[in-house]
Amino acid sequence: MGVRVKRTFASVIAVILLVSAALMGCSSNNATENSNDPGTDTNAPAEQKTDPLNISVFYGFSGQVPTENNKISKKIKDELGVTLKEEYLVGDSEQKLGVMIAGGEYPDLITANTKLVAAGAVIPLEDLIEQHAPNLKKHYEPYWNKMKDPSDGHIYWLPNYGVYTGEFNMTWYAGPAFWIQKAVLKEFGYPKPKTLEEYFDLIKKYKEKYPEIDGQPTIGFTTLAYDWKKFPLFNPPEHLAGFPNDGGVIVKNNVAEIFAHKDIAKTYYKKLNEINAQGLMDKEAFTQNYDQYLAKIATGRVLGMFDQHWNFGQGEDSLIAQEKIERTYVGLPLVYDGVKDWYLDRPPINLNNGFGITVDAKDPVRIIKFLDSLLDEKWQKLMQWGVEGEDYLVGDDGMFYRTPEMRKQQEDPAWKLENKMAGFFGTSPKLEGTFSDGNATSPGSQPKEYFDGLKELDKEVLNAYGYKFWTDFFSEPPENPVYYPAWQIDLIEGSDAKLAATKMEELQVKYYPKAILSKPEQFDSIWDEFVNEAGKINIKAIEDRYNEQIQWRIENWSN
Repeated sequence: MGVRVKRTFASVIAVILLVSAALMGCSSNNATENSNDPGTDTNAPAEQKTDPLNISVFYGFSGQVPTENNKISKKIKDELGVTLKEEYLVGDSEQKLGVMIAGGEYPDLITANTKLVAAGAVIPLEDLIEQHAPNLKKHYEPYWNKMKDPSDGHIYWLPNYGVYTGEFNMTWYAGPAFWIQKAVLKEFGYPKPKTLEEYFDLIKKYKEKYPEIDGQPTIGFTTLAYDWKKFPLFNPPEHLAGFPNDGGVIVKNNVAEIFAHKDIAKTYYKKLNEINAQGLMDKEAFTQNYDQYLAKIATGRVLGMFDQHWNFGQGEDSLIAQEKIERTYVGLPLVYDGVKDWYLDRPPINLNNGFGITVDAKDPVRIIKFLDSLLDEKWQKLMQWGVEGEDYLVGDDGMFYRTPEMRKQQEDPAWKLENKMAGFFGTSPKLEGTFSDGNATSPGSQPKEYFDGLKELDKEVLNAYGYKFWTDFFSEPPENPVYYPAWQIDLIEGSDAKLAATKMEELQVKYYPKAILSKPEQFDSIWDEFVNEAGKINIKAIEDRYNEQIQWRIENWSN
C-alpha cells in the first residue's frame, strides 16, 4: 500500500503525522516549490546572539533533562545566547498543574493544557508572532484561524506537529493500534490477525509455550489508566467499531456521541474479562503509573497492548538498545466483524498542543524570536539530523544518510541525552516533510536511509507480509472530515460539559477495571450497574458541546 500523499498548502490541512509520537518518529520526500513554504527561506538570518537569556521550560510529561554538555543545547547557548532550564513532570500532571495555578507561579515556557488558559496563566501569541516572528507566521499561516481559541479569538499555543511541505511518506507508525511482539508473529508463521479473537488466541498460545521471558513471568496483555494517559484503556472500542481517533466520542454524519457505556464498549471490555479469566490480563494494569508501564514494556515480557506508538516509544527504545528486536512491536488494526479499519489517519495540525508562553515569562519577545530562529533550516537540520560529519553524511547526490555506526549510536539512551533534545524538539514548532534541498526533514522519512536502517528482523517481518512500510498494515485513510479530530475540542473548565465529562471518566476508571477483573458470570451485572450510573450524568451537556463545536468548525474551517 504505502501511503504517499502530495503536500501543498492547498491540501496540507488534511495531512500530518502525529506521535506521535511521538512522539514520536516519522517520514519523507520530494520538495515542491511554494512561495509559502517556511522551509524554502534558507537565507532568513538566524537571530544574532544578544545578552544571555535563561528560559525555564516545563514539560507535562516524564522524561530526562539532557546532559550539561549536550551539543545541541551548547550550540543554542553559543549562537543564540539562550540557556534552557528544563523540568519534566514527576508524578500526576493534574496535581502539578493545580499547584502551579494555586500558587500563581509558572515557568517561561509550558506545554499545552486548556486549564492554563482558563486560569489566565498563558498569554496571547498572535501579536508577538505578527510583530517579531516571520518564520512562525509563515509556518502557521494556512492554519492561523484554526489556531485561534473559539472563545476569545486568541492564539495561546504553538502546535508542535502538523505543518508539512513537499511530499511525505508515512513509514513509521506513531498512532493507535493493538500492538503485538514480533516474536509472537514469527513463532506462528506471520499470521495477520484481524479480530480480537484471533489476536488474543495468538497471545494465549505464545504465553502457554513461553510462560517466562528472560526469567520473568510472561504478560499477555496490559493497558494504562493513569493520569491523562487513560486512552489506552478508554479508546479501543471506537477503533474496533471502525471510527477514527476522535477521543471520547464517535462521530456519525457530523454528530458526536459518547460511546463509553454503549454496546461497542461492552463488547471490548467483556473480551478483556474473558482473557483475564484465562490468565492473560496484567493484574497491575489498572494500578501502574506511566513509568512503571514503560519499565514493564522495556523488560520484553509484555506480548501485547492497545496504545499509541508514541506513548510507549521509550519502552520500545530500551528494547532496541538491548538488541531485543524480537520483543519490539507491530501495530495491528483490529476490528469487529464486518468493519473496515480507520486507525491510520491524515492527522490535522496538532491544536491545543505544543508550547505556550506564560504570564511570568521575563521576556516574551525574546522567547518568540528564539523559537522563530529555530525554524530556520540550519537549526531544524541540527535538531532532526544532527551535526554533518558526526551524525550524518551527504552523498554525491546531495541526499543525507547515516553509516551503520551512526545509526547504532542513535539507539543509545545515554548518547541521546548528550546529542539530542528530545523533549524540547518534540514540543516546539518544527518543519516536517522535506527541506528546500529535497532531503526529508527526519531520517526516518528519508526513503533510502529508512530502508538501510531497518533491522534484519524488521525486514523479515515486512517481507513476510509483502509490505514496505509499517503503515501498510492499515487501510489507507480517507480524507479527514472538516471538524477532525473531536478530541481537540475544549470542553471548557467549570462548564456543565467539563464537569459531566470528569464524572464519566471517574466512572470509567472505577467500573472498567472492576468489570474486567470480575468473574465472568459477574460481568453483565457490573456493566449494567455502570450503565445505570452513567445515566445519572449529564451526558447531553458533553455531546452538546462537542456538536456545537463540530458545527462551528464546519462553518468556519470549510474554506
